[in-house]
Amino acid sequence: MRWRAACLALLALPLLSACVNDGATYEIDGTREHVLSLIREQPYFWDKKVELSLVVSRMPACMRRHSLGYGTENTRVEIYQVPSGAFIIKVGKRMYATETQTCVAWARLDSEPEDGLGQLRGTFRVKGGQLLFVKEDTQEAAGEAE
Repeated sequence: MRWRAACLALLALPLLSACVNDGATYEIDGTREHVLSLIREQPYFWDKKVELSLVVSRMPACMRRHSLGYGTENTRVEIYQVPSGAFIIKVGKRMYATETQTCVAWARLDSEPEDGLGQLRGTFRVKGGQLLFVKEDTQEAAGEAE
């Protein structure tokens, strides 16, 4: 009987390993209290879609989870910051605006803002099978602009 249960568990293992359920965090001011976190969830291995959510947090004042819709396992999510301190989240062609003062404001943008997207802070992307936040090298970006 134990052998049968062990075999069933081993057979189920590949089915479970195909699911995605992870996250990565961008620490805005170098602390864990002020962050934007991307969460990816794929409840069924046969479903190619991955649900994306962004957690906006400035502890202890606020924390809110917002839906970014669906993507794939390899969908890149770019984070831009505008001079006012708000953030623009770009997921493929979709764009959203949010802020971390109250964590409540959330809006889908129909087009790029007139003043531009702001400064690219970094990108959530998959590297080596793991979701990471890759910060934009501001010195390199400044050198390219000159």
